[in-house]
Amino acid sequence: MKKLTILFIFILLLLNISCDIPLNNKKNIETPEFNPDSAYKFIEAQVMFGPRVPNTQAHENCYKYLKNKLESYNANVIIQNATVEKYNGDKLNIKNIIAQLNIEKKERILLFSHWDTRFLADECSDTNLIYRPIDGANDGASGVGVLLEIARVISNSPPEIGIDIIFFDAEDQGEPSFLDIMNERAWCLGAQYWANNLHTPNYTAKYGICIDMVGKKNAKFTKEDNSRHYAGYLTKEIWKIGQELGYGNYFQNDLSKGIFHDHIFVSQEANIKSIIIIEYHKDNPKGYGNFWHTHQDTMDIIDKNSLKAVGQTVLEAIYRE
Repeated sequence: MKKLTILFIFILLLLNISCDIPLNNKKNIETPEFNPDSAYKFIEAQVMFGPRVPNTQAHENCYKYLKNKLESYNANVIIQNATVEKYNGDKLNIKNIIAQLNIEKKERILLFSHWDTRFLADECSDTNLIYRPIDGANDGASGVGVLLEIARVISNSPPEIGIDIIFFDAEDQGEPSFLDIMNERAWCLGAQYWANNLHTPNYTAKYGICIDMVGKKNAKFTKEDNSRHYAGYLTKEIWKIGQELGYGNYFQNDLSKGIFHDHIFVSQEANIKSIIIIEYHKDNPKGYGNFWHTHQDTMDIIDKNSLKAVGQTVLEAIYRE
């Protein structure tokens, strides 16, 4: 009886451990190459439309581009149209762009970024430029560019798991910083809408990864507090993979405070435990860098090596499943 009890406890421990590890970590697998030149072109294409602010023609034109590009990679694309309210009461017509890859696979991973851009440059030191919308090459377009390249790779070499990619709208339409107020519900409007209106009834995923502001030269990605809270195991594994691939200069073990982003609503309200890969400088007063929410956020700051580090790391995680 004693031996049986010990064996039973041992089995329970094994089950508990296995439930806490999201990645299968298969070895000797063949992961396709992430092409940073391709990702760079996807970013550039978005920026050339102009600031992608909801209710503008640039926003509409970019939406068509993203939809068509995803469909060209054999994705089943769902467009989630909604009208949401901006912090000042204005109505925003938004579009969440949802791409299903390997649609026949039941087990799925969710990858997401936001595709809208800031409607003003509230962190700009030149007061004459504050009320002009920004290009958002890094803040918005870089994450989308990386995910478009991942979609292209997957279309050519399908992994053993289903992948859903969502480009959330209206993440960056919250109050200007100079108003000195912070209503968290005024941000991440597209993610909030999706989390409470899932594109498929009872949709779920094994885990989620948010990608944003990943294109700056010598970017450094720290382990963000909310990511560690909602999916600490996943944060650890993704950073470990990045370091194994030789990207330790990018995926650093430093810890950073929690930031408010789309992964909060995906984790809390859609119940899909998610992390974020984002450059956040804990020693920088602005946190995200001097270009953040200014007119310096242009293609000039985008670096292909940073895109490669993030894209290849996420691909490796996918193909280890």
